[in-house]
Amino acid sequence: MRIAGAASAFPQHYYPQEELTQALLAHWGPQMEEPRLLVRLHEHCGVDGRHLVLPLEEYIGLQSWGQANAKWIEAATDLGEQALRLALERSGLDACDIGAIFFVSVTGVASPSIDARLVNRMKLRADIKRIPIFGLGCVAGAAGIARAADYVRAFPDQIAALVSVEICSLTIQRDDMSTANLISSGLFGDGAGSVVVAGANRQVSGPRILATQSSFYPETERAMGWDISEKGFQIVLSREVPQIIRQYLRTDAERLLAANGIRRDQIESWILHTGGPKILEATEAALHLHSGQLQASWDCLRRAGNLSSASVLMVLEEVMRNRRPAAGSYGVLAAMGPGFCSEILLLQW
Repeated sequence: MRIAGAASAFPQHYYPQEELTQALLAHWGPQMEEPRLLVRLHEHCGVDGRHLVLPLEEYIGLQSWGQANAKWIEAATDLGEQALRLALERSGLDACDIGAIFFVSVTGVASPSIDARLVNRMKLRADIKRIPIFGLGCVAGAAGIARAADYVRAFPDQIAALVSVEICSLTIQRDDMSTANLISSGLFGDGAGSVVVAGANRQVSGPRILATQSSFYPETERAMGWDISEKGFQIVLSREVPQIIRQYLRTDAERLLAANGIRRDQIESWILHTGGPKILEATEAALHLHSGQLQASWDCLRRAGNLSSASVLMVLEEVMRNRRPAAGSYGVLAAMGPGFCSEILLLQW
């Protein structure tokens, strides 16, 4: 099994972090006892700027979750198509080659789901298997690749595509003054990612997927996720998340490596979800990574913010195109998210 191609796609509107902070400060500042708190939180997000699906001034016109979700459907279809077409182009494959399409998102809902809309728009095969997945959040990029790998392991002649779209800006709660919402308003951005996974019998180039591992941590469901009401998605983000990462991630990674006869010092590349500075610092501490080993993740966070499930796909694209490891070397791709849980893949370049 190989990752034949990876690509990202972003909305056309891009704003420096300072401009976004000032816009939110104009809205929230009069209600805050200490407006500088918002500025400090945003400055500590490690983000230079973010893509938004709408011009900044149009968000105030969204008066309901239904209106925001309608924008999500439109944008998710457009960005999903852009990312998938580019991933196919880079893989040297055609749309008609796709036997299964996995779609992941946690920032909007649709029925028929976005993958069905892509089948119509891109004229994908009528016998394609569709697997839309909602609710995995930040872990869904890694989990989606793993599930696509499961599919082509069973059907080695086939090609599976993963499409992730997250329009985080449409979920913002304008009357929520919680610290979690203030942080998320400075951290999350909009974007999409796609990965094409080929079965063992297909002649493609790209890193091999040697093994995958899922880990669920009992009684941690309030660490991260959404509270969903008539107002839409309200962020749940516990300060305990970095500690959960420190507690579990190293053991999980070492278990996967040991099961495949790989030593920790043989891993030359680390492709990790860009959760935010505290998440990346906790990841570095948990895995005993030295300065620079997660530089691709730090750079992607700085350029675009946290894209939830699409983040790790953006990092994968960056590594495949600009920081490709030596042929034959081993790598780890991982993300964590609501559950709380992790998904880890062992790669060979």
